[in-house]
Amino acid sequence: MRGDRDSNLGPSGHRQTTACTRPALRHQSAPKIHFCLKIKAQEIHVGDVVWLHENDEIPCDLVLIGTSDPQGICYVETAALDGETDLKTRIIPPISANLSVEQLGKVKGVVECPNPDNDIRRFDANMRLFLPIIDNEKCPLTINNTLLQSCYLRYTEWACGVAVYTGNETKSGMSRGAAEPKLTAADAIIDKLTIAIFMFQIVVVLVLGYFGNAWKYTEGLKQWYLMYPVEGEAPWYDFSIIPLRFELLCSIMIPISIKVTLDLAKGVYAKFIDWDEQMFDWETNTPAHSANTAISEDLGQVEYILSDKTGTLTENKMILKRCCISDTSYGNDNGDQLNDVRLVNAISSNDPDVIKFLLVMALCNTVVPIKSNDDTVSYKAQSQDEEALVNAAANLNMMLISKDSSTAEICFNGSKFRYELLDILEFTSDRKRMSVVVKEGQTGKILLLSKGADEALLPRACPGQQIQRYLEAAEMYSQLGLRTLCLGWRDLKESEYKEWSKNFQEASCSLDNREFKIAEVCHSLERDLHILGVTAIEDRLQDGVPETIKLLRNAGINVWMLTGDKQNTAIQIGLLCNLITSGPGFESRSPRIAQAGVRLATDTLPQTPHRAGALCTGGKTEEDILRSLERALLIMKNTSETKDLAFVLDGWALEIILKHSKESFTRLAMLSKTGICCRMTPLQKAQLVAILKSAGYLTLAIGDGGNDVRMIQEANIGVGISGREGLQAARAADYSIGKFKFLKRLILIHGRYSYNRTAFISQYSFYKSLLICFIQIMFAFLSGLSGTSLFNSISLMAYNVFYTSLPVMTIIFDKDISETTVMQYPQILLHSQAGRLLNPATFCGWFGRSLYHALVVFFITISAYSDEKSEMQELSMVALSGCIWLQAFVVTMDTNSFTYPQILLIWGNFVAFYMINLILSAIPSLQLYTIMFRLCSQPSYWISMALTVAVGMGPVVAFRYFKNLYQPSAINILKQIEQSNGSIQTSGNLESARAKLTNLLTGSRKIRDSNYHPLLSDSAESAR
Repeated sequence: MRGDRDSNLGPSGHRQTTACTRPALRHQSAPKIHFCLKIKAQEIHVGDVVWLHENDEIPCDLVLIGTSDPQGICYVETAALDGETDLKTRIIPPISANLSVEQLGKVKGVVECPNPDNDIRRFDANMRLFLPIIDNEKCPLTINNTLLQSCYLRYTEWACGVAVYTGNETKSGMSRGAAEPKLTAADAIIDKLTIAIFMFQIVVVLVLGYFGNAWKYTEGLKQWYLMYPVEGEAPWYDFSIIPLRFELLCSIMIPISIKVTLDLAKGVYAKFIDWDEQMFDWETNTPAHSANTAISEDLGQVEYILSDKTGTLTENKMILKRCCISDTSYGNDNGDQLNDVRLVNAISSNDPDVIKFLLVMALCNTVVPIKSNDDTVSYKAQSQDEEALVNAAANLNMMLISKDSSTAEICFNGSKFRYELLDILEFTSDRKRMSVVVKEGQTGKILLLSKGADEALLPRACPGQQIQRYLEAAEMYSQLGLRTLCLGWRDLKESEYKEWSKNFQEASCSLDNREFKIAEVCHSLERDLHILGVTAIEDRLQDGVPETIKLLRNAGINVWMLTGDKQNTAIQIGLLCNLITSGPGFESRSPRIAQAGVRLATDTLPQTPHRAGALCTGGKTEEDILRSLERALLIMKNTSETKDLAFVLDGWALEIILKHSKESFTRLAMLSKTGICCRMTPLQKAQLVAILKSAGYLTLAIGDGGNDVRMIQEANIGVGISGREGLQAARAADYSIGKFKFLKRLILIHGRYSYNRTAFISQYSFYKSLLICFIQIMFAFLSGLSGTSLFNSISLMAYNVFYTSLPVMTIIFDKDISETTVMQYPQILLHSQAGRLLNPATFCGWFGRSLYHALVVFFITISAYSDEKSEMQELSMVALSGCIWLQAFVVTMDTNSFTYPQILLIWGNFVAFYMINLILSAIPSLQLYTIMFRLCSQPSYWISMALTVAVGMGPVVAFRYFKNLYQPSAINILKQIEQSNGSIQTSGNLESARAKLTNLLTGSRKIRDSNYHPLLSDSAESAR
């Protein structure tokens, strides 16, 4: 088959190996293996049979064919692969279930598997073992029959498998590789500004080169002392010499060191995040971590946050609180169904529906029971919901006490019951349900046990069963913010099961489109179910989530919640965590909820005293969904207070909308500050992120599970939470934190400060290069436009490397306002969101400042040292000194908070400038010999420096003073509040600060349509 590969296994030409990354420890109970070699992992070849012992690291991808467990089960720890800390069970294929240790040493066969890929959740392959060991029958293989590289064998004395992928072709190896670099908004602007400066440089070179040649042929040739070659002796390329000289002079116009400086600064930003004790989660002993050091400033410009719910906003600690069985709802006033006397009595009286309900809870799962030495049973589960259901069933006397690949044992009221596990119909995000086919050990009856989302299971109820009660129960539980699952049951005839099992086997052996074929076969069996009831599981909000979301929304950030839960559960969580507010006044007016494509009556919405009316629409057909979308869009366009608008959307509606009306939905998303998207698949989460990115918004996605990885990688910034679902999201993210509440500090403190610092460093780097370049250009007009350099090579090199690089790094410690003030006035984030500190207008200001300072330095220098007594090197050193003095005062004036490192770097570097040049002036072989000694002894030199600073910085100081006096910005007023220790002399100043922040919040943020242009094309007063 094309794209597939065969792995031959067996003793003929292949080896039986014991492989591990360290010397393998042989246990006393391990099997005796003849002709077994102990080799290094790098020496394993495809087709080798590899033997492992307990706690060994798995050296390559193996198909499991034998274990020490009589039932063919082994346990692996996959934390190194996907970050999930719970143990996973792996089982041998049925075709090798009866092989002895001796037969495993002689096994021969073929494994048909696809080409290597990096999907650690999927392995569609087949295996055939050859005679005389077993009949030549094809057996399907799944990911549950594999041991993947980098995992560890646990609680299993030994296991063996055949190598199918080795080296860099393993799933772990294919997952390695450099992540796509992310370009920040600031980097994009810097790149465009660099291009603009380069074009300006080309124009300057061409213009000055032209006029330089013109002066040469009109005036230069007449000057005997210039010693130009006579006409006819000059080389043919003579006309290009002067332009090339100017190209060399202007080459420093673009600061080569800017990237190095920014990378160093961003590395320090990342360390600030890693070292932040206020973002350390003491409960799980988890620090914040920055995996991507290149995008810190984007944190300060985030406009949309798209958050997962379970494990991100909630604790992901599931507890079964209520249930509905038949027509009875169980759960006392405290919401604890375990203490409901009615349920306890129903179990005691062996109510058949209740017993079946508990049996489905105990058997329909992938939970692994583990017995301890004192015979107590604990459970390992990949899903927190399943663990909650199995624990609840055990507390209600239906205890799962043992389980392997083929059997499960239940203890109920002291009696043990054995069930044969025939097939497992695994859960997928598309099917939204899972089922198991079991055979009762006593009666031989074959049963189908199912559980899943209500919309996935209730439509599969047997004809005639009344399901309205279960619909109402699921709706009621979801309004309480509980997660709901429906349980079902069906008796199977043996003939029906055999026919279905044959089809299931064929679908499972398919190497093409296996997942789709299996889903079709499962669909044919999961019908005519007898619905037993509904479970309601509580997942509490994390500490600090409501306060964090409120703070982020006040900062002008739009927050969306993307979840796989029911709509009403998502709405209730939205109310609890301040996504949807429910009080009077500016801060708490309830948003109108435009529900696109959902069936929901007004009276089913959670009612609150101040709740506004909701736009409730039907969505049975595609036409209904598209009409409801247009209706919601029309209402939002006609509503003045857009910040309070929210919409609720489900996955099915999104699929239709993206297919038929993507542009309308994009406009709806741009008008909505809050979105609650329920029943979302991982792909749909990533699609929503992509829509907002395509509209020009800067997005941040945060989640905690493997199903959030796609969304996290799609967003401009990905944040992973190290939660109960493992570390997969945290490892795929740019930043990882322990709790959602740390997000406010990550954005408002680290993000905002990083943006402010990056804006200054980047523009200052251009300023210092343009300053020295403009002086060179001005000197050209005094040197006959010949392209002669005013500065020697040593001075130019030292200027960029030593004199101006260190002072700018002091900004990495700078804070314009304190962290407390930022948290108190989160609206100040709008400054960085709007790109107020780094845009073409601010760059023009720095460009003008460099030109003005160049004029000041040049004319003061020429005026003081242009007489015949001054040497060229003296003129050069005076001009260079003026640049150093100015840059020291520029950095000082733009620094908001001074620390000892900052003072040392700014003025220590200033002193170092004189010390270095005094040393160079003492070396006779250099052109600078005695220059600095002579200048420092001349009063005119110090007068020139003082005059340079006064003329260069005076207008800047005056402009800032009068601007702060008559038109202060919100940041200036907040600085005044801090300087007065919060005790303002008059309440008017405080009211003025609040008014400024309110104007900033309502005025500088503009509503954008689908024709939004990037930041670079917006004016300085426009918001991003």
